This record gives sequence, structure tokens and C-alpha cells, in this order.
Amino acid sequence: RKNTKRVPSFRKLLRTSKIKLDNKLKNKQYKQQSAAKKYRKEQKKLRQAVRDAVCRKPFPLEEYKKKTVVEKQEKEEEEDALPLDMMDEDDLKLMQDLAQKASFITRDLSSNEPVHIKKRKNESVIDKYEKMPRRMQTEPEKELIHLLPIKDKGGIIPQTMEKPVLNVTQDEEEDTEEMEVAEDANEEPLPILTPEEMAAQRRRKLQERKIHIAALAAAILSDPENNIKKLKELRAMLMEQDPNVAVIVRKLVMVSLMEIFKDIAPSYKIRPLTEAEKATKVKKETQKLREFEEGLVSQYKFYLENLEQTIKDWKQRKLKKSNVISLKAYKGLAEIAVKCLCELLVALPHFNFHNNIIVLIVPLMNDTSKMISELCFEAVKKLFKQDKLGFASLGVVKVISGLVKGRNYNVRPEVLKVFLHLRIKEVELKKDSEDIAPKKKFMTYKEKRKNLSRMQRKWKKAEEKLERELLEAEASESKEKKLKLHTETLNIVFLTYFRILKKTQKSPLLPEVLEGLAKFAHLINVEFFDDLLIVLHSLIASGDITYRETLHCILSAFHILSGQGDVLNIDPMKFYTHLYKTLFSLHAGGTNDDIGIVLQCLDVMLAKRRKQVSQQRALAFMKRLSTLGLHVLPNSSIGILATNRVLMHTFPKMDLLLDNESQGSGVYLPELEEPEHCNAQNTALWELHLLQRHYHPIVRKFAAHLIVGAPAEGSGALSPDLSRRPATELFETYNMKGMTFNPPVASVTPRRKDTFSQTDSFLNEELNEWVQKHNSETAIHKPLDFAKHLKESSL
Repeated sequence: RKNTKRVPSFRKLLRTSKIKLDNKLKNKQYKQQSAAKKYRKEQKKLRQAVRDAVCRKPFPLEEYKKKTVVEKQEKEEEEDALPLDMMDEDDLKLMQDLAQKASFITRDLSSNEPVHIKKRKNESVIDKYEKMPRRMQTEPEKELIHLLPIKDKGGIIPQTMEKPVLNVTQDEEEDTEEMEVAEDANEEPLPILTPEEMAAQRRRKLQERKIHIAALAAAILSDPENNIKKLKELRAMLMEQDPNVAVIVRKLVMVSLMEIFKDIAPSYKIRPLTEAEKATKVKKETQKLREFEEGLVSQYKFYLENLEQTIKDWKQRKLKKSNVISLKAYKGLAEIAVKCLCELLVALPHFNFHNNIIVLIVPLMNDTSKMISELCFEAVKKLFKQDKLGFASLGVVKVISGLVKGRNYNVRPEVLKVFLHLRIKEVELKKDSEDIAPKKKFMTYKEKRKNLSRMQRKWKKAEEKLERELLEAEASESKEKKLKLHTETLNIVFLTYFRILKKTQKSPLLPEVLEGLAKFAHLINVEFFDDLLIVLHSLIASGDITYRETLHCILSAFHILSGQGDVLNIDPMKFYTHLYKTLFSLHAGGTNDDIGIVLQCLDVMLAKRRKQVSQQRALAFMKRLSTLGLHVLPNSSIGILATNRVLMHTFPKMDLLLDNESQGSGVYLPELEEPEHCNAQNTALWELHLLQRHYHPIVRKFAAHLIVGAPAEGSGALSPDLSRRPATELFETYNMKGMTFNPPVASVTPRRKDTFSQTDSFLNEELNEWVQKHNSETAIHKPLDFAKHLKESSL
């Protein structure tokens, strides 16, 4: 018969509703699930039946034999004991017939059900177990061997037989004797390997481990989601127990895992799932992603714990029970562990457990090992430089502040020096609070409803939605959030600095504190300015700090006054005087590097505060700087001359020092410590003539440029490469740290030594004859007697 059911056309399928299609799909899936469930149920019942049959006490099935005479006698005794008079002949015959059947023997007599009843669906395993007969285990049960069961209409009948018991003691004695004989026969000394063979064996093992590590790493990187379990296998190699290759293998595994985590870690933080999220059904792809993320986070956590434990064991000089690795080798392992942690600190600042890595790394900056402390210092410095928002920087600053306070300020200066690399240029100040506060909307909801039509409100709502989506697509953090983080970070930094200034003024941390204050002084709140300036001046006046520290104090004070301190009525004349009288402390030796700080101070004190600086003060500083340029290194001379050029352009009457004639009364007093009263207008810059003959070409160019009045154009003008660069940059550019001239000084061609010609070179004939005679004679060496004249005079 032909099938009359037509296949639905494409047009009809299009008309089919989506709900109907979804219902069809659900019904199909439900049927498949129910069929699978039914199959599993049947399999479970079958397994339970086999398990029940095996658990029962098996009874050996004996064949029915003819009764012997003894059995007849026993039967007669039993018949006498039983009340057979009460049974009919038919019942007795039935009992005899049933006794000959195996099903009657093995069946559970406590059950009232017939023999061939079907198994009930709701029959529980516990009820069946309770119906089984029990007996006290007074005698040790004999060991049975289970044979293949027999299945009949009544069910499965297990078959067993007793295991034959042998004389165990004799067999054991024989076995031990045989083993002793075999051991005596096979006892041969292990082969002793030569050093070459041991090295070859070690190389072979190491090569095998390397190939295994490479294979696991390649598999994980090629398909991380499916091979995430191989991370555990690779991490297990951190516990390598072979003493010949344990150290190298562990180092390789540490570095390999670090590179793997850097590659496969996502660009977001993985959070744990809530109970509600775990209970909801999701797609297969989503479930697979969840499993991958969960496995990645757990393995990453275990890896970090292994690195931490390695460092702790090295710090505590503790060995493991296995003693596979020596204490000396543990130092190398700890260094590799620190390197891995530093790489992860910089590479994964957004990922899980970043704060835990910070807590591990920051205390190691104060470690006694120079290599480890430098590694941690460089890692934190890189983190500060690349942190644009400020989350990671805030975490590090909090830990450093707690470390300094917890160690009672007894830490290395490098721990505080790392603050100088923070990327903080602006903070949330009180005067800017109105600008930073979120502005009110142009119109409130009521005003919109009153002033805008329905269509206009609709367009306005669409525009706001589009702006929000654009902000999410850009993934850019708001300026307010960034400023808030920077403000909190800088508050912690200043809190640390002020604690050190207040409690431990003679601490070795003071130079870093003053240097940090000099860098961030323009961001300090106005409320602290008066107290901070008083503390800085007291430090300078005490004389307990070095010259470099005094320069940092001066620089910090003028940074404060050049920022928000403009509104304060403070006269910094004492700072000018101190810098002026200590300029001659600089020279071409160890203090040459301090000139970079002096150039910064001069820029802030003179150039940026030109309206508050008198002409006499500017002339005095220019004269003293020109004198200082004679006895410092070339890069310092270039920086000083560049500063003098700026002063000539900034202050109009500085060309007085280029004239020999004195202006006004008085004589220049170079030894006077007050720049206002030294009469610098009555002297000249005679030092420029000496600097014009300097061996360095750039110094000569600057000196010639200043002598003609530092013109911006014309023959005496400098090249743009020199004129557009600040003094501090020129000081660093022409540095001579490598003990070489920068730029190289041209070598002078050696002159030929004067030689006498073979011809007559003297006009006097007698002199020529005497020279020729002397040259022709052979040299005769006679002993010299220096006491000859003394002997003659004594006679």
C-alpha cells in the first residue's frame, strides 16, 4: 500500500510556528531520554539480581541418590520425632515430591509467595535482604570458588565448590627455602657505572623529561579547553624525585607553567559561581567554558602555592623528608620561583590571585639576597609604569606601607625608592572638587516632560542608550574613578613619608623620603604646607643630613611653593641663601652627580619664579655658577652654561657681567654668603674666556655663545639641537659614566721628532769636527767614582 502522507512543503514549514517546532523538539528529546532511562533501569535491575544471588549463602546442589540403610534409620528416627499422625497421606506425598526438587531446597522458605511468581516492581533491596536467613559465624567459613550460575524458571541458581585446603605451613617453609636458595644464587653486585656512563645516563633521563614537558605544553597550548587536565600532570612534575635530574626538571616545569599560564589566561578575572548559577541549566558550550575556567583557576592556585612553598623552604632552610634536593640547590629553585612570580605579577595584573602575588613579592624587596631584591624591585617598577588605571599600584602601595610600619622602618631604601616610579600626575584636590563632581543633568524628568514632546523624549532616550553602549564598547574607565584611585594611593604614600619625617629623622630612608616629596610635592594638600616647610628647614639647619639630602629638601620646598603654594605668603630667602653658600661643595669627584639636582633647583628657584627674584640675586647666582663650571666634569659644565643662557634670556640686565666697567659703588665679595649683598654687578664673567679653550667641543660652543650675549639668531647662535634642550637633559646626554669622552675628542697627529742630518748642520767648523770625531770613536765604559773630588779635597 502506497504511503499517502505527503512531505510538507517549504512554504508550509515557514508557516509553522516556532512554538510548535520547539514542542516537537522537546517531545523527541523526552522520548529519547525516557527510552534511555528505561534501558538503564533494566540494566540496574539485572545487576542487582546478580549481586543478590552472589551475596546469598550458596548451598551445594546434590544429586538425588538412593537412600542407604543409615539414611533409612535416620528417617525413621525423624518420623518418630515429627507428628506425622496429624498429616494426611496426600500431604505427606506432596512433601516428599517437593523435597526432590532443587527449587524447593534453594527457595526462601520465609516467603509466602509461590515459586514462579514474577518479581514485583516495587520490591526493595532492604526487604529482600531482611528475608534472607542468618546464622551465627561460630566457625571460620570455608573459602568457596564461584562457578557459572544456572538459570531456570525460578531464577538464577549460583554454583560453588569448596576450595581444597593444603598444608600451608609446609608450603611456606618450602617457598622460603627456595627463595633463600634463589637469592644466594642470584646475589650479584650491582654494576658500578663510570663517571662517563653516569653522565650519559643523566643526559638521557633529562632529555626524556624535556620531551615530555614539551609534549604536554604543546598539547595544552594547542587546545587549552580540552587538555586542561594535562596541567595537573605537568604540575605533578614539580615533585620530581630522581636526585640526578630533580633540580633541572623542577626549574623547567616552573618556567613552562609560567609561560603556559601567561598564554592561556583570559583577559578578565574569573569569579566563583553562585549556587543559583550552578543549579541552572546552560548550554554545552557554556558548561564546557565553566569547567575550563574552574580547572584553570584551581591549577593556577596550586602552582602559586608550590612556588610559595619553595621560597619558604629556602628562607627557613628546611629540607623535605625525601632529601632529594640539597640546601644549595634550593637557592637556585627559589630564584627561579621568584622570577616566575615577578613575570606573573607584571603579565597578569587583571587575573585571579594577583594580590596574593603582591603579598609574596613585596617583602622579598627587603631580602638580604641582592639578586632577589633587584628582581622584585624591577618587577614592581614595571608594574607601576604599565598600570594606567591604578588598581595594581594601590595594592602594592598598601602592602609596602604595611611592611615599612611592621618592620619599624627598618627596611632597605629601595623599598621606598620604588614610589618614585608611580604614574601619578594629578589627584582629586579640594579646589577641583566642583569640577570633578558629576554635573547635574541639563533638564530634570519633569522639565523634559513639560518642555519636550513625546517624540523628542524618545529620541533623547535613544541617544543616552547609544552613549552608554559606546562607553561599554570602548571599555575606558572614567576620569573620576582614576582620580579617586590615584588620590587614595598618594595619601598612603604621603602617610608613610610623614611618619618617617616625624619619628625617624636620622633614618637611612630619609633621602628616599625627601626625593619622593620633591617629586610629589605639587600634589600635597595645602593644609600641610606650613608644617612641612618648617620640618624641611629644620632638617637643613640641623646639619645632620648629607649635601644631597639638603638639595632634596630645597627642591621639595620650591615644588610646594610653585604649585598651590603661590597663594601662601612665605619668603623662601633662607633656601636661596643655603643653596648659594653650598654651591662650591660640588666638584668633579663623587658629588658631580648631585649637579643634576642643583640644575632642577635652579630651574624652579630662578626661572619659574622670575617675578619673585631680584636682579642682584640673579647676578650673584650667575657669577657663582660660572666659577663652578671651571672645576666640574664637562657634562656638568654644559648644564651650568645652559642654565646661565636661560638666566640671560629671563632677566634683561644680565649682560652687565659681560662688561669690564663696574656699575655703582662697592667691590664684588665672592666669599660673602648672602647673594643679595655680594655686589655681583661690579664683576665680570672672565671664566668664559677660560672655558672657550676647554677640551670639550660643546663647552667651547656654549662659552663662545655666552660671550657674545647669547643671541637667538646670527653667527653666534647655537644650533637647535643644543638651544631647545633643557639643562638637565644636556647633563644626562653628555654623561661620562663609561669613562669616555662624549662626543669623542679628536686625536692630535703626533709630531716627528727632530733628527740630525748626516750633512754638516753646524756653521762652526771646529764644532763640526769635534762632533764627527766623537761619533767615530768607540764608546768606552769606565767605572764612575763619585767620591773622587771629595777625596782630593780632603787631601
